[in-house]
Amino acid sequence: MSIKTKKVLLIGWDAADWKIINPLIEAGEMPALEGLIKEGVMGNIATLEPSFSPMLWTSIATGKRAYDHGILGFIEPNSEGTNVRPVSSLSRKVKAIWNILMQEGKKVHSVGWWPSHPAEPINGINISNAYQKATTSYGDPWTMERGTVHPANKSKLFADLRLHPAELTGAHLIPFIPDAAKIDQDNDARLSNFAKILAETATINSAGTWVLENEEWDFMCMYFDGIDHFCHGFMHFHPPQMKGIPDDQFDIFKDVINGAYRFHDMMLERQLNLAGADATVILVSDHGFQSDHLRPRYVSDEPAAPAEQHRKYGVICMKGPHIKKNEKIYGASLLDITPTILSLFGLPIGEDMEGNPLVQAFEDQLEIGKIKSWEEVDGNSGMHPPDKLEDPYEAGEEIARLVELGYIETPGKDDKENVENSILESKYNLARAYLGGDKYKEAIPILEELYKQHKDKSRFALPLANSYFYTDEIDMCNEIIEGFEKHQQVELEKQRKKVGEKKDRKGLSKDELNKLVEEENKDKIRLLNTRNDLMSFELLKADILLKEREIEEAIAAYRKLEKLIPNSKVLQLRLGTAHINLKDWDGASAAYKKASEIDPDDSSAHHGLAVCHLRTGNYYDAIEEAMNSISLFYYFPFAHYHLGEALFRIGEVERSAEAFELCLMMNPGIARARNWLIKIYDENLDLQDKAEYHKNYFTTGASETERSSDTTDHESGSEKESSHKTGDLADPIIVVSGLPRSGTSMMMQMLEEGGLEIYTDNKRLADESNPRGYYEHEAVKSLAKDNRWLGAARNKVVKIIANLLFHLSPQHNYKIIFMLRHIDEVVNSQQQMLVRKGSKSASTYPTNLVTAYRKTLEKARKWEKGHHNVRVLYVNYTDVINNTIKESGKIADFLDMELSPEKMATAVDKKLYRTRMDQDNS
Repeated sequence: MSIKTKKVLLIGWDAADWKIINPLIEAGEMPALEGLIKEGVMGNIATLEPSFSPMLWTSIATGKRAYDHGILGFIEPNSEGTNVRPVSSLSRKVKAIWNILMQEGKKVHSVGWWPSHPAEPINGINISNAYQKATTSYGDPWTMERGTVHPANKSKLFADLRLHPAELTGAHLIPFIPDAAKIDQDNDARLSNFAKILAETATINSAGTWVLENEEWDFMCMYFDGIDHFCHGFMHFHPPQMKGIPDDQFDIFKDVINGAYRFHDMMLERQLNLAGADATVILVSDHGFQSDHLRPRYVSDEPAAPAEQHRKYGVICMKGPHIKKNEKIYGASLLDITPTILSLFGLPIGEDMEGNPLVQAFEDQLEIGKIKSWEEVDGNSGMHPPDKLEDPYEAGEEIARLVELGYIETPGKDDKENVENSILESKYNLARAYLGGDKYKEAIPILEELYKQHKDKSRFALPLANSYFYTDEIDMCNEIIEGFEKHQQVELEKQRKKVGEKKDRKGLSKDELNKLVEEENKDKIRLLNTRNDLMSFELLKADILLKEREIEEAIAAYRKLEKLIPNSKVLQLRLGTAHINLKDWDGASAAYKKASEIDPDDSSAHHGLAVCHLRTGNYYDAIEEAMNSISLFYYFPFAHYHLGEALFRIGEVERSAEAFELCLMMNPGIARARNWLIKIYDENLDLQDKAEYHKNYFTTGASETERSSDTTDHESGSEKESSHKTGDLADPIIVVSGLPRSGTSMMMQMLEEGGLEIYTDNKRLADESNPRGYYEHEAVKSLAKDNRWLGAARNKVVKIIANLLFHLSPQHNYKIIFMLRHIDEVVNSQQQMLVRKGSKSASTYPTNLVTAYRKTLEKARKWEKGHHNVRVLYVNYTDVINNTIKESGKIADFLDMELSPEKMATAVDKKLYRTRMDQDNS
């Protein structure tokens, strides 16, 4: 059946978790959510790795993992690569669900999605994630950052709907914190932090409900980060009381988390009423939050360490005209949300989307259409214009190269460190995203680079070693283990000594004592993390023994570790696997049972128990455990396989076949499942066509889709046309631009010889790389920060590299001679320049820079077309070398000046064309 829903409302509750919700519903304290569940479906939804909210919410909105959608963390370099900013919508590489629906003629709105700043120009209202943040004290002007609201003419309306934290009174706070009066607010910021989160949450609801009430809509999404922020701030006070939490603090803050959920339920009631009965409502969280005995007492000192408190299952609820009622669904993933919404509107799913529509939620069987990719569908989608989209990490690396070459000034120490750290974290997050998608081979080169280049190898050693392990590169894995263990043993001894040192507390003020205690706690956490690292490597060494079929030795190693880490779920799962290899069903069952007691929501533990029950003839118990496993993680082919086998053993042949078919749908290479289906279709169900299909699979094999990519280098170095516009420009600044080492200095020399005045301070002296001089001005390097000097360059020639053109002031006119040179010649010339300077970075070919430079060239062309005060002539470097007089004449015509081509030609020294594509430049 093909359905076409009228409206879809998507509500995001960051970090919402059934472990908190279910008791509240049972107590009658979340009636709106209870009603949504009774009128629809509910279930767990699996998160992705890494569980960082900006990456996850972008996956929810696109149906793609981070390595496809481009959002790689919480911060990123700014567009100039000189400092960092919060992660931005400009970095998203693909269409979100609202962009796709807009292209299909739907009216779409978005409120507060993360990340969505600056707001995209969709056909409805778009309010970015910068909207709710109170950036000033109460009473001071509270302006909104540009790009917060689209359309901009709605900015004042939504500005007036915001709630400042200082507007909250005791009456607002006491329902959450009844003993708020006991808090010493001079020394305890938690009450003000709570008020801030509450005000931000209410602000998003105010804007979202206004849109629902006052605008026509087909699709609407709104995102709330309140639960996540409340949990990070107050979960350690949530009952049951954690060890180490003082009684007085527990009594004050113990009701915050439940109160936060009740508050969200109150908002949900209004949202559902405004959406109306004809709307399909989907409520989803990106992950859960540990709230019981699994709450970590400490988090590591890793960047984004609070994510260690997240639980891998969030919540999903859905109700609407075509949705089943009061039922549970299984196996949902964040990647399924966008495909489900597309199906609700009767639209095809992109083949480049990893997820699937949640067909089990629908009353009737869906007809699911397919399209190669929504990225290939033309038309206005409401995305930012292509020239505005960025890869900020490439910008950061490009800036580093330009600084190294001397073309722009070095950013401040802290700014530079911030950019470097954000690039590092983005690379690590990209590697982790690949690991989460089981793309170990793609992760390895990234992790190898990080491991080799950075002093703190502890972060990257274990994931790199694990990647080698899963790709069967055991020698490489052992090499990492051996090198890292020696390093960590030394660190462990240092940290033990530091923690064991007794520090004198006499005469310390309260602030000094608090600071000392904080430092001591950090030292203890570092020691704990180092111990955990060593335990992880010991576990990996045992895993290698198991992989190499030295099973008894592996079990002995696991048992030794068990004495040190008795409550390790991972260790118990490994023990279970080892005992299964020995067909020791009792030993395996004991290990898996302990793993499931440590974490009842681990699908692998339930699957292991299913296998043990199956092999000992307890078929009904096997079915129950297999179903438990599938309910937690649906895309688990072997869980479906063993469910199919258990069902066959009790005579449920048709259901058995369904389970085996699902297994093969997820992993066509599991031959055992195919053999079972041949047996069932041949001998039990008399479905010969289906039996023959599976028999033929073994003889013909699965069809493979051959994919080819165009590797031709379509470099625009062959472009010779100037982009003339009608009319001429008065008193222009003549700019020579291009990528570094594209011939800009040569062109400056030609124009000087031709009779033009050069704007230069001659501070950068000639050298072996540029024996005739650089013709630069120091002021140009800081153009991104200060462009006031441009007036002094009118009717003169100034050299400005390509990625600084975008900072030219609109109050001046510009004639730009843009030098084009083959990208490989540019990069090789830079490499040779760095060799001459003795730079270490010249030893490797900078592949990322090639991509960045290409994007800079593309961005420059698009920028030029949108500016009436700019004229550009594109000049090919090799054409100037080979046809100097002819090209000089073209330049004189473009500038509309009496220049001597013959004199210009004297500046061209063909001997300096030292880096050519037709020679070996190694």
